[in-house]
Amino acid sequence: MRYALLIQDNPAIYPTLTPSELEQISKEYLAIRDVPGVVDGGQLQGPETATTVRVQDGDALLTDGPFADTKEVFAGYYIVEADNIDVALQVAARIPAARLGGAVEVRPLVEKPGM
Repeated sequence: MRYALLIQDNPAIYPTLTPSELEQISKEYLAIRDVPGVVDGGQLQGPETATTVRVQDGDALLTDGPFADTKEVFAGYYIVEADNIDVALQVAARIPAARLGGAVEVRPLVEKPGM
């Protein structure tokens, strides 16, 4: 089964870190791609680049910025292929955002035949 690890980041933490701490965190994120079972991942640009779309009465309404008004922002994801959720949870616990004021949501992907 495949799991999505959805990274909710707390951007307020990064200005408080030293350059060497930031470098270490970047290395940790890159190293997760080498963990067995991690098949994909990506980092999103900052929430200031987001556009939120809502359709109301057939018209698309566009709003600058992310959907949620929260201190945490959706920052990226990993896709993990594992026999059970415990493996995905172990990978999620290695993601720096989980210990830096953010969170990682782990969700099974809907499996489609032939994929």
